[in-house]
Amino acid sequence: MNGAESVVRTLIAGGVDTCFANPGTSEMHFVAALDQIPGMRCVLGLHETVVTGMADGYFRIAGKPACTLLHCGPGLANGLANLHNARRARSGIVNIVGDQATYHRPHDAPLTADTEALARTVSHWTRTSASADVVGRDTAAAIEAATAFPGQIATLILPSDVSWNENASIGAPLRNCVAASVDPFAVENAARILRSPGKVLLLLGTAALGPEAQEQAWRVATATGASLMADYVVGQVARGNGRLPLQRVPYNTDAAMAALAPFSHIILVGSKPPVGFFAYPGKPSLQYDPGTELHYLSRTDQDSCSALRSLADELRAPPAAIPAGGPRPSIGSGKPTTEGLAQTVAAVMPDHSIISDESLSFGRAFYPNSHTAPPHDWLHLAGGAIGDGLPVATGAAIAGRGRRVISLQADGSGMYSLQALWTQARERLPVTTIILNNRKYNILIGEYRGVGAVPGPTAISMLDLSRPDLDWTKLGEGMGVESARAHDLEECAKLMKYSFTLDTPFLIDLLI
Repeated sequence: MNGAESVVRTLIAGGVDTCFANPGTSEMHFVAALDQIPGMRCVLGLHETVVTGMADGYFRIAGKPACTLLHCGPGLANGLANLHNARRARSGIVNIVGDQATYHRPHDAPLTADTEALARTVSHWTRTSASADVVGRDTAAAIEAATAFPGQIATLILPSDVSWNENASIGAPLRNCVAASVDPFAVENAARILRSPGKVLLLLGTAALGPEAQEQAWRVATATGASLMADYVVGQVARGNGRLPLQRVPYNTDAAMAALAPFSHIILVGSKPPVGFFAYPGKPSLQYDPGTELHYLSRTDQDSCSALRSLADELRAPPAAIPAGGPRPSIGSGKPTTEGLAQTVAAVMPDHSIISDESLSFGRAFYPNSHTAPPHDWLHLAGGAIGDGLPVATGAAIAGRGRRVISLQADGSGMYSLQALWTQARERLPVTTIILNNRKYNILIGEYRGVGAVPGPTAISMLDLSRPDLDWTKLGEGMGVESARAHDLEECAKLMKYSFTLDTPFLIDLLI
């Protein structure tokens, strides 16, 4: 058995059965092993940022890591932005990165790079495998790292001679990784705060936003009068009827400070203290009042659902059913607006859909108008590096095994990873992409105002996506995805309904 075969067999034995790949020469023995060994689904991406973004979306729905296959340091570098997003979303991924043969590396061939240094910028665990006889063990360690709760990025660098050399073996599975234990003193302290005077907010992170965790949070809230809110930086939220009508901490610093100002205590449940995405002149970095006291109920490496259950039990909170959200909304009409599009999506989406949301500034008011939709999962851009919406939708569709994915995609950021549409077509995935086409980097126009700069003609031209206009129907068709244009919400709803009858991807170019 050569080293590449050892890696593939160890991955499969460790439960990693999907590989998102963009390989090169150094990975050819790995590709051969994938061809010869059954049990691994292989999905080709035409750019590494698509590969890493697909692995992120896959984990968020499947709840287990996939592996990526990337070509040397530059290939890894191409995928770094969406590995950054995956790290912030707490997704587990095993990256397999090919590299120069150990004896070839000292000659400084053109693709030689400090691959380990690149990997460490986005990885919780990094290792370069030194020889075929240890690569199976190294692969098992990478799986262990990636499956550490709630999910981590593990990068195994695989020199090409380690792949082709013989005398390798399958790595024995290592320990099953579980969440760190909940601190009983943190539970007691949170209960004490909730029994005390003052307004209290439970700020929920990703691991506290699943259906069961929401039920436990609602027990606490109904028993104590505490408020509930989701952190802005979350990877996944269970939404729709039967789930809480949660709002996120606003992106805008002034709005966030206003939303958090009433609370004398904030209890962090798998979340971090709220800070602004950026610094702005004359504004604080922290989005909460300096007098507000912060308390941790659970860290990100602890089981937030168990922590909430323990807190509810400590408070002797009775079971409390989450109230129904009311009737499903009707389809919006006329010119597309944030509120109207959210209402329209909620009106027509199939049950248990998956929303991949990279709507950026256009989508900041989606939540209030989508709560009464059927139950669904909402996937957010967690790390702020744009270009993850289309790849995340693609990976989520592969993990979803037939669930409809609705990709709400801003036009400018969609161009960062357009190639994901090709993979959707090739894999015949049930993804409905709605391009929010305003022909500008609208989010940056807002940021210009936020930092107090005064834009002139040159600045405005750098934020404009016209001259020429991007033709998304042609771009989609060129990638093999059936596409059509909508000018109003009625047209958009009609096209969405049509797309849901297909078992292949469809793109709607919505002019806003």
